Amino acid sequence: MTIYALSSGPGLAGVAVIRISGYDAENVVLSIIKGKLPKPRIATLKKIYSPGTNELIDEGIVIWFPSPNSYTGENMVEIHVHGSKAVVQSILDGLSKIKNCRLAEPGEFTKRAFQNEKINLLKAESIGDLIASETEIQRKQALKIMSGKSSDKFNLWREILLKTLSYLEAKIDFPEEDLPDGVLKNINKDIEIVKSQINKSLNDSKVGERIREGFKIAILGPTNAGKSSLLNYFSNREVAIVSEFAGTTRDIIEVHLNIDGFPVIMSDTAGIRKSEDEIEKRGIKLALKKAEDADLNILLFEPKSVDFTYFLEDLDLKKSIFVINKSDLGEKNTKNLESYNPISISIKNETNIDQLISKIKKNLKNKFVSVGDTIITRERHRQHLLQCIFHLDEFSKKKDENDFDKAAEDLRLATRHLGMLVGKVDVEEILGSIFKDFCIGK
Repeated sequence: MTIYALSSGPGLAGVAVIRISGYDAENVVLSIIKGKLPKPRIATLKKIYSPGTNELIDEGIVIWFPSPNSYTGENMVEIHVHGSKAVVQSILDGLSKIKNCRLAEPGEFTKRAFQNEKINLLKAESIGDLIASETEIQRKQALKIMSGKSSDKFNLWREILLKTLSYLEAKIDFPEEDLPDGVLKNINKDIEIVKSQINKSLNDSKVGERIREGFKIAILGPTNAGKSSLLNYFSNREVAIVSEFAGTTRDIIEVHLNIDGFPVIMSDTAGIRKSEDEIEKRGIKLALKKAEDADLNILLFEPKSVDFTYFLEDLDLKKSIFVINKSDLGEKNTKNLESYNPISISIKNETNIDQLISKIKKNLKNKFVSVGDTIITRERHRQHLLQCIFHLDEFSKKKDENDFDKAAEDLRLATRHLGMLVGKVDVEEILGSIFKDFCIGK
């Protein structure tokens, strides 16, 4: 089946790009242009017609990529036309009427590239991450994974395990034959090296996931301390309702921010106080859960609320910044918090907020200090590596030659998990979850 889609962004633009890919892509494009197909990989100006009616739709650039030298590995065509909604829709409507030609599913072009062995699974994921990147550090991480750094390391570990597995299977199949001197002795040594390197990669404070998904910051504190006002300040717009009435915020309000090039998800939470209101109590419970999951907490108080610190015993204060708001009121009743070295600010007058931002930036930079060595960017990667370690540990427990067959199975499973990282084994069951987040034309 030949697929097509708008690959550029929707809406008004100077240029729109429509992709067509599949065995019959050549005939599909010939049905909407007149004359011969352009020479491969040469941009050619062509008139675009509606199939069947020959009504002129637009004039644009057509580029022909014959198989296998295309992004998908199939015959593929790119049509560059004016970015008018009417032009794009007319072309898409025309393509939909062509036999055996349908609209692509999300990520289907990249999925076909993977299935045709143009890219591996990690590169497919990194393409999606690059498209979705909003900050410089996300862009750099996606490009680093695209370059193959992670793939090379995973494949190296896999090759070591496969070589070890081949020795074990040879010993199982031909027990009467002696393996070369030192082979069996070096097997455990090689396994331990692989385990050590994988564990080192796992011990990365989840920096790769933080970069990809965003560094989580939760704003916590008593009611009417100014949490919603602080979120609005960072967002530079009114995303949360600000009111003089306590308990206005009941649910979690999140915004995605770019702080000094670092991706951040900042959350405004329900004000913490003792309440009999069932909905408010649920909001407070959500707030404390958000604080537990956050990478950094901003604990916001104001002079009249500094006594409401009973909830601090449930928080990890090592990942918290203490802030006292409303310094413009002139009240100094803050002794309860002095031991936490709080930052005194006024959101209303924008006083000392630069100090708070500076402290947040410092915290972000400390968290991302090891970004250069990161090869894990998704929970999927982490889980496969953890499973690999589990099976290698099981392998190491089997010392007797009578357990060689069981040891080989442990090694086979460990190798399989490394293979699933890069797509070296049957991974159909995980393809849907990987490509569903892609845009339609990719």
